Amino acid sequence: MTVVETTPPRLPMRETAARRTGGLSPMLSRLSHERATGALEREHGTLYLADGQVVHADSPLAPGLDALLPAHGTLSAEAWRDASAQADDRRGAARLLLDTGLIARGALELCHTGVLFDAGYFALAPSRTPGRFRYGDRHPLGVLRPVTVAALERETLRRRALLHRLWPDDRPDSMRLLRGTGADTDAAQPASRRAVLELVDGVRTAPEIAHALGRHTFHTLVAVRRLVAAGLVVAGAPPPRPDPPAGPAPPPATDPDITLLKRLRDALEAL
Repeated sequence: MTVVETTPPRLPMRETAARRTGGLSPMLSRLSHERATGALEREHGTLYLADGQVVHADSPLAPGLDALLPAHGTLSAEAWRDASAQADDRRGAARLLLDTGLIARGALELCHTGVLFDAGYFALAPSRTPGRFRYGDRHPLGVLRPVTVAALERETLRRRALLHRLWPDDRPDSMRLLRGTGADTDAAQPASRRAVLELVDGVRTAPEIAHALGRHTFHTLVAVRRLVAAGLVVAGAPPPRPDPPAGPAPPPATDPDITLLKRLRDALEAL
């Protein structure tokens, strides 16, 4: 059974610096002060701004509205696809859905805010590459319920601190998960955690489990870290990276250029 260290490691220095300066991303803070509109691309996600406020967030590590709304029966996948296809600069997908009465405004705003904070958590994660801002880019959803940059950063720091308290090692957040041999039993866990545990197969990562369950990834991370602390789950190997694209195939031996080069080489050798 894995034992939690008596003195957990301190939070990363980058986060400590963020608390002193009041921002997780200097570029994002500057764009907020400029009241900029566009899309800030970072390593783990994209933040969409309108007049300096965050109106949407996307991340491959977090399910979006297109996955969560149909998963919970709030909206059909076909209705979401139709609204997204018809959206334009004047009327975003959110406005189209609300105008047709397919979803109540409160339900859409609640789900959208959850998606924004969930994807925003990953978009603001420490990155190894610089961010890139595309001025004027807008998300097809449109503006629904913006949040300030300060509010998103506060919530991100709160979530980091919570996960750190539950289990100070962040490897279970991104590595493939294996069943552990802890003393706790599956039956002792609440239903939400048992659902996560059932999908731990040595192949899936926590974000992949979140997508499979149709849940916010952060909530899944909370469940995973609790399961790790209970000894029921351990972090395995990192997920495999896609193979790099193959280079151009070597020309065949009958290529006329190769034949000419061989003749030139033979002629030089004969001199």
